[in-house]
Amino acid sequence: MALEETGYMADIPLLIPISIFLCLGFLLNGFLALMCTLAGCVLGTLALFDLLVHHFGLQWREKRPPRLDNRDAFDLTLQRRACRSFQSSGLSDSDRRELLAFQEAQESLPGYQLGSSPVRFEYVNAPTLKVVPAIHCREFLVALAPKEYSRMSVIDVGRCLQKTVIHATRMGLATCWIGPGADQASVIRHLGERYDKTADHVICVCAIGYKSNLIPLVLRVMCFFHHMRKPLTSLFFSDHAFQKPLGMTARHIAPYARFLEAARWGPSSFNEQPTRGLAIARKDDKGETQLSRLDFYSATKSRYYAAVAAGIWLANWELCCNELGLKGHFQVLPESEREGISVEPMVYNVTWIVDSES
Repeated sequence: MALEETGYMADIPLLIPISIFLCLGFLLNGFLALMCTLAGCVLGTLALFDLLVHHFGLQWREKRPPRLDNRDAFDLTLQRRACRSFQSSGLSDSDRRELLAFQEAQESLPGYQLGSSPVRFEYVNAPTLKVVPAIHCREFLVALAPKEYSRMSVIDVGRCLQKTVIHATRMGLATCWIGPGADQASVIRHLGERYDKTADHVICVCAIGYKSNLIPLVLRVMCFFHHMRKPLTSLFFSDHAFQKPLGMTARHIAPYARFLEAARWGPSSFNEQPTRGLAIARKDDKGETQLSRLDFYSATKSRYYAAVAAGIWLANWELCCNELGLKGHFQVLPESEREGISVEPMVYNVTWIVDSES
């Protein structure tokens, strides 16, 4: 927390390989010593550049990214990436108004939430709010759920906020989901009277702004690993024991291939990807196999980050269904109708049921 408050959290780790290479250069002889010294100097130069740019403000003005209004839901879910470095300038007034108006409009739509306990999102403009692992964050949406724990409320946070995140992507804005990396005491302080300590619980925050191409080396490495995803065969299954990967080329699954890919790219805390899908197929009146429903599970008993990640998957899946006009609805099935519920450590979340007219 002390490093986080200083703003040097993204710079300190680079000192470790620099020190190692320079020490090896001093201790070794010949070609190896030269190479180690050279590597240490290169990393040291990069560290100095990051220091000058991000802590002493030696930056040049960057262009705002273009809007992506011509992209469909599938492209946007794949286009969206966690932003680790934002431009120092905040959102324009017009972009801020559009984004907050979209969020407000979503809250009035039927079926906005799946659970019975209301969740809400508060806008905060707080350049001094320190979050990890992202820099130059200035504007945030803070997700609040009732203090009394409800898994469905936490899932609603992920589902509802992800729809706003995808709209932000369409606008050309950058976003970064921040859970454990946000200091809750600081978030609560910036919320002020909008936070009721007896009734509210901060689930996560989402930083919003314009992406900067000036990214510290440590965060570039982090982005590389965070952009990696598990294969679909490790995320979607067709058996109740979650051992048989879903056949992506099967006739009843192939039409949903892009949906599965979109869900796969949903972000999660530490890129853990804890969500799993269990596809249930049935024979129709003509004897042909059809996807009947998709059960969404979490592969960990985490009460918060796994539930938020599941909600993000639901949003991506739903947005893609709406894009193609495929009818379906989410429903929490009674325990007697669930399949795979006895498998540990799987935790059931919700089910997408394909409507018969689809």
